[in-house]
Amino acid sequence: MNAPDVVLVFSGKRKSGKDFTTDILLERLGTDLCTILRLSGPLKHQYAKENNLDFNKLLDATSYKEEHRAKMISWGEEQRKKDPAYFCRLAIKSASPNHKVWIISDARRQTDVAFFKENYSKQTVTIRVTAEDSVRASRGFMYTKGIDDAESECDLDHGVTWDFIISNNGNIDVLEPQLAQIIDHIQEKLTYT
Repeated sequence: MNAPDVVLVFSGKRKSGKDFTTDILLERLGTDLCTILRLSGPLKHQYAKENNLDFNKLLDATSYKEEHRAKMISWGEEQRKKDPAYFCRLAIKSASPNHKVWIISDARRQTDVAFFKENYSKQTVTIRVTAEDSVRASRGFMYTKGIDDAESECDLDHGVTWDFIISNNGNIDVLEPQLAQIIDHIQEKLTYT
């Protein structure tokens, strides 16, 4: 597989707006140049298969996903104990060699970031999406013990120096210039590769 020219590794708490942000970037960059790779996709697919669940509903931001989240996290942790990069490798298998920019929309652990930095060191750009708790609550966030204090939500709170930190509090006028900075950075990287 050809290596991409840019790998954007996004992280953020639940309901911070990671998908919203990455969807906008995909729209701006175009699907010929760019693709979104979700680390949770392969996890959810395999979990759905093993537990006879609706995979498509696990991808949505619905109560169905929330109903299965804790068990899915536990199952995913067991897989990661065996192989920390398992879901990263599965996710990149779906990338087309034509895509010069990969957007990893949902890094959740130090090992996720390390995988991309080690395998795509010159291409990797790390981005943290933040939102105030009140904004996250307005998007449906409610603190859940065993989920919001688990490694899958907290492992990247410390120990990563982010190339960009995006504030996504629901104001598109504030979000736009932050995305423009990232797009400028991508274009610079594409120019020099």
